[in-house]
Amino acid sequence: MKAPATWGAKLGAWGAIALLWSVHVLPLGVQAWLGRGLGALLWQVGRPRRRVALRNLALCFPTWTPAQRVAVAREHFAWLGRSILERGLLWFAPVPRLQRLIHVEGDVGLAARSERPVMWLVPHFLALDVAGSAAQIFQDKRFGSIYQAQSNPVFDAAVKQGRLRFDKVELFARNEGARGLMRAIRQGKPFFNLPDMDFGARDAAFVPFFGVPAATLLAPSRMARALNMVVQPVIAHILPGGQGYRVQFMEPWADFPTDDPEADTRRMNAWIEAQILLNPSQYLWVHKRFKTRPEGEAGLY
Repeated sequence: MKAPATWGAKLGAWGAIALLWSVHVLPLGVQAWLGRGLGALLWQVGRPRRRVALRNLALCFPTWTPAQRVAVAREHFAWLGRSILERGLLWFAPVPRLQRLIHVEGDVGLAARSERPVMWLVPHFLALDVAGSAAQIFQDKRFGSIYQAQSNPVFDAAVKQGRLRFDKVELFARNEGARGLMRAIRQGKPFFNLPDMDFGARDAAFVPFFGVPAATLLAPSRMARALNMVVQPVIAHILPGGQGYRVQFMEPWADFPTDDPEADTRRMNAWIEAQILLNPSQYLWVHKRFKTRPEGEAGLY
């Protein structure tokens, strides 16, 4: 059980939320400049996460030189700073402004037309929350998503309020199991699924991620097969300066799922790898993707 947040932590969270609210009215180009400055600061003071990012890049790109990995990691922190500061836009900006800033490509309306429920497969790029907003303001179908509670109750409430503000999504707590989510999918609601974090070995398989065995949930394949779902991959990116964001609703996968969940999971990881290679600095490298190891194998961090 986590210790309750102190009053200092709560006040700090309120201060951060007030900052996001204050900044969100600025032109996006100004926010981008400030966000990259925040990222540079985080690079200097966030030594533990900097170390995680560099370790992940060393594991995934062993042929890169140390200088190449540092350059990508520093750029990653610049995008990370933007993703944090620009969260205020998603939480507070009027819908017309977001519609101008978020550039949607592909078939965003598939879920509303499909006779089968749709799983949006959304890996952890830094514009992940932009994809969630796009799914609410560019199509009309209500959908479900799994929510990981934040340790700070003030920030937790702000995150949930920000994600629920468009009244299109139902959040299901990860620690409460999948029963409610499964019921929603059976009712025809799409599922906004984040498939690429390390949640331990339970219900997971160690499949390659850039050649390194990574504990990866088998749930996307199993759920899609059990509920006869269409799987549509979605990728979101932050664009330079004040250009906004790009969210791509891609073509649904053919021949997915199969009767082999592990093979499906390998395919999913290979697809995520290909997307990362197109924009390596915007993937979430500060997450300990390889924290869980096969039995008997030493830790990598």
